[in-house]
Amino acid sequence: MKIIIRILAAMALAGAAQAYAQYPNKPVHAIISFTPGSSTDIVGRIVLQKLAEMWGQPVVPENRAGAGGSIGTAVVAKAPADGYTLLIDSNAHTVTPSIYASLPYRPLDDFVDISPLTQQPNVLIVNAGSPYKTLMDIVNAAKAKPGAINWGHAGVGSGTHLNTEKFVAAAKINVTQIPFKGTPEVIQAMLSGSVDCYWAPISAAIPHIKGGRVRALAVSTPKRNSQLPDVPTTGEAGVQGADAPLWFGLWAPAGTPKEIVAKISADTRKALADPGVRDRLQNLGNDTMDMSPEEFAKFVRSEHDAYARVIKAAGIKPQ
Repeated sequence: MKIIIRILAAMALAGAAQAYAQYPNKPVHAIISFTPGSSTDIVGRIVLQKLAEMWGQPVVPENRAGAGGSIGTAVVAKAPADGYTLLIDSNAHTVTPSIYASLPYRPLDDFVDISPLTQQPNVLIVNAGSPYKTLMDIVNAAKAKPGAINWGHAGVGSGTHLNTEKFVAAAKINVTQIPFKGTPEVIQAMLSGSVDCYWAPISAAIPHIKGGRVRALAVSTPKRNSQLPDVPTTGEAGVQGADAPLWFGLWAPAGTPKEIVAKISADTRKALADPGVRDRLQNLGNDTMDMSPEEFAKFVRSEHDAYARVIKAAGIKPQ
């Protein structure tokens, strides 16, 4: 009997190993936590397209936006842990636990960290017809009339929300914050005159900047970005302590077999290293990131703790 049990166990292990080696053998579904046209969407689709080519299987993106990315994230948290439902999110993944008092999932426990994708700055933009020509024009206007500046962001808990909070705290100003579902909605509101400014992810902002529809005043990183070399950093423009880079990553439900996680991670890193993918991302202001699942897990937790401190210091109460 013991020999039979051992044989059956060995057969099961061999079958599982073969299944892992054949992954994926059917379409993969990828939930993108922000709206179409957002930077999370743009970066995610570029990487997913390459993975589909590598795997010879469709990788189907689906946008599930809202509540700072938590709506789409909740969908993945409840999905089968088989590697066929993935999550593409921004650093909002590590912000929402400090913003929302009650989430339908546990960000650090209900997911396995697979790979970071890219990092990029947000860029402060205004309508091309705006009277604000520099960062300090906005700061001075906000100080002259507290609350008069309408400042858009891509939803409570999003990276653009955190950037706004860091900036208003560093600049010591009071503005009226207006949340939207995602970047395209904020930019449209700006073009129509409903909001005055927005810390837009650079990959989503560049087409509008180069098209002359919006004006860039500053980037949210310590160094200037190669795609906008004439745009100063916030520090150069007159406000210190407001840096807030935006990053994106790939997750799966907790319990996903480690062999599948390892394959997705390795293939994602190959996709990001592909010259064509890298060039497309860099042309949109992105720097690719390269970490193992273990390194990414440590990074996610350090970001979670750092954002918690920032949000507490800003006096933001969980909703």
